Amino acid sequence: MKIGLQISSFTWPGGPEAIAATLARIARTADDVGFDSIWVMDHFFQIRGVGPVTDPMLEGWTTLGFLAGVTKRARLGLLVGGIHYRTAGLWAKAATTLDVLSGGRAWLGIGAAWNEEESRGLGFPMPPLGVRFEMLEEMLQITHALWTGERGSEAAFEGRHYQASRLLNSPQALTRPHPPIMIGGGGEQKTLRLVAQYADATNVFGDGPRLAHKYAVLREHCERIGRPYQEIERSTLQNVSVSADGSGATSSPAQLVDQLGELADAGAQHVILGVRGVEDISQLELIGTAVLPRIRGL
Repeated sequence: MKIGLQISSFTWPGGPEAIAATLARIARTADDVGFDSIWVMDHFFQIRGVGPVTDPMLEGWTTLGFLAGVTKRARLGLLVGGIHYRTAGLWAKAATTLDVLSGGRAWLGIGAAWNEEESRGLGFPMPPLGVRFEMLEEMLQITHALWTGERGSEAAFEGRHYQASRLLNSPQALTRPHPPIMIGGGGEQKTLRLVAQYADATNVFGDGPRLAHKYAVLREHCERIGRPYQEIERSTLQNVSVSADGSGATSSPAQLVDQLGELADAGAQHVILGVRGVEDISQLELIGTAVLPRIRGL
């Protein structure tokens, strides 16, 4: 099993002046103790369930570039990008840039998006959900073409929502055949179909039984189009707090290992942890010493 870290809040002591130093300390610690991946959200306002809308929020691709400079081994990605925030060709170009500058450590995380409040607030046109799914599929087609060969297919693309005259990508990504594509969301008719057809990984929320069900639906989509189900990495985001004794509302290392084992039994291969109070890096250090060595064989 792989373990990732999602950093979803930047409301830390010291205010905006301290964000860069705190973020660097968190990322370096996660990288050093053995986390396989580090992720940030693709939001511009803080989201419900994490904090007030006015809490600090950093733009995702810029933040990943910063993380590439302060880490050495963990893969980096958005969990996950909102399709309508950027034009289709920019997604592959941004992920390629991250891949080149990080030494081949980029993920391309993408989804149909949902946060109308921030879109309207900052003036991003937000088409209806069905249209966003059409945009997402065209973007995935363009991305695969841009990651073809040494400089992209260089062909034209004529879609309903996007038109491109030359799909040129230079420099090409270091990761071959291309940086892995993760599609976020558990929609059974559209999202998981797109995962089966275009992606290298899926990310869904929920407990063990819910994950098992979603993965079973994904398997059905794969069988329908003739793709091996095992080609797709199955991940999930889980929020945790960890302490040595599991006091209060925290989990002990043993309890977290058990939780991860249940997720593995459900089919999860990559668990991305949202660690509450992550600025207390002792939690990451504890996970590194007391959890990671015990879950690698799951």
